Amino acid sequence: MSQEAWAAWVGRTEEVTDQASEALARGMLATLDRDPRALGDGDPLPPLFHWMYCRELAPGSHLDVDGHQKRGDFLPALPFSRRMWAGGRLRFEGTVRIGDGLRRRSTIRTVTPKTGRSGPLVLVTVEHRISGNGGEIVEEQDLVFLERPTEPLALPDAPAPEDEMEWSESVTPNAAMLFRFSALTFNAHRIHYDRDYARGVELYPDLVVHGPLTALLLADLATRRSGRPLRALTFRARRPMFVDRMITLEGTPSSASTTLRALDDTGAVAMSAEATLG
Repeated sequence: MSQEAWAAWVGRTEEVTDQASEALARGMLATLDRDPRALGDGDPLPPLFHWMYCRELAPGSHLDVDGHQKRGDFLPALPFSRRMWAGGRLRFEGTVRIGDGLRRRSTIRTVTPKTGRSGPLVLVTVEHRISGNGGEIVEEQDLVFLERPTEPLALPDAPAPEDEMEWSESVTPNAAMLFRFSALTFNAHRIHYDRDYARGVELYPDLVVHGPLTALLLADLATRRSGRPLRALTFRARRPMFVDRMITLEGTPSSASTTLRALDDTGAVAMSAEATLG
């Protein structure tokens, strides 16, 4: 397809309805090693838990070899076989609660060809509006499509940040945690649970920690340590992280915004984020 043909996908929309299931919300708490009984019907949906709802329920025959839904239905039919979630921006307006009926309206906002360090790529920005009974979540996701690698991943050395942050916690995602998160979010991308595929096809050193899981952990850190609800979040994935390796979650609050970051096991910044708290 030509660039003009890709651009024709801009403005395409999709609508999905669902319900903010209590069972899924409790399952996510258990995945985070929390007491699942802490949530019940009518409680505010914790930050980023909306990723479990209004998902793409593609039949197995509609999945590509990597586990993602084949492109050409909603997302453009790009000639690139690797997909990554590079970051996003979210606003939380009102309160979405467990038990709410939900409606997601998604719109492709941009399709932009670029050239990165590894060659040509296409950046696709999708806007999602998830509406509940008493609130709405407005989200923009930046998805990157690029060619599958031909050599094993070699991450450049990156110095650990020298500044200290007020909050600091650590977590070491294991294979069970990644599998549960994939199941709860209906994400069949094989780099998160199929070690042979992750190593032999995508040429990663091991299973990859979900970018959205890292963002959720940072949002959870901010709301739990501050005791305040999340009103806005911007995050950017900077380098992948892998199973059974420690992640350090850090944050510093201020009157304007809260600065957040996730460090990989070498101390390098793997995700950076800014949160606005209510």
